[in-house]
Amino acid sequence: MHELVTRVLAGDKRAVARAITKIENDALDKLEILRDLHPYTGRAYLIGLTGAPGAGKSSLTDRLLTYLRKTFNYRIGVVAVDPTSPFTGGAILGDRVRMGSHALDPEIFIRSMGTRGSLGGLARATHEAVRVLDAWGCQVVIIETVGVGQSELDIMKVADTTCVVLNPSAGDHIQTMKAGIMEIADLFAINKADLPGADKTEREVQYMLDLMGHIPWRPPVVRTISRDNQGNAELWAAVHDHRTYLETSGLWDDRRIKRRQEEVLAMVEGQIERRVKALIAGDANWKQKLAEVEQGTVDPYALASEMLGKLWQS
Repeated sequence: MHELVTRVLAGDKRAVARAITKIENDALDKLEILRDLHPYTGRAYLIGLTGAPGAGKSSLTDRLLTYLRKTFNYRIGVVAVDPTSPFTGGAILGDRVRMGSHALDPEIFIRSMGTRGSLGGLARATHEAVRVLDAWGCQVVIIETVGVGQSELDIMKVADTTCVVLNPSAGDHIQTMKAGIMEIADLFAINKADLPGADKTEREVQYMLDLMGHIPWRPPVVRTISRDNQGNAELWAAVHDHRTYLETSGLWDDRRIKRRQEEVLAMVEGQIERRVKALIAGDANWKQKLAEVEQGTVDPYALASEMLGKLWQS
């Protein structure tokens, strides 16, 4: 067994940080670490928080951490995804600052990750980072997406319960009318509910849910005020109700099986992408052919097929 995995299973937080860093950086021993971790995963409950920028996702996560630690004494992991600049390649990764009050808690691990060009609101390594936290012994892992709106649909492929966070003062209720947002929500949290517009936001969400007709699970709408530390118990009760629904309806196993299947496909896609990049980097001939595509003298579809053929031969 990999030395880092042994330390992760023993509860070493520094080993957790090192393992996630190796995963993010595609270290040579990344696959060995993930393979050794796999038998010890699948126990954590995964909660996704998504919504438009400024809705208060990080503040809500911070208050929820306090509530869960004081009420249930859970070991909790947080993966907070921040956007990466397409120009500098950097990311602010400010979520650890906003959740700084938990930095010294030995039972909380907070990791900020840059998207590094990935779409869908999550970083490429999010699934794998969650596996590390799961093996570390987290009962709950909170995944906070980057906050870019309609493109954040990947969270539904990762989380057991997805919470869409709305902000009444920023016109977020309009976003709920757009395709995809209603479908991914297992519950809605109207944060900053003391601001004007909270009643209107809730009415519009309920109206959109009515338009969906009869659905087996109707997402509840919870009001929270992170600044005043209000609504945490109600939010967690809604999460618990959704988990009970999943378990009693048989969807729990179905969702997790589908998630495993999608993870395998994502791994295959990732490895193919890495091999193609390595192929191009190691052969000037391929670079020349790519340049010819840009000049319009080579068909991009034919070149893609040629590259795939080369991979199958290797």
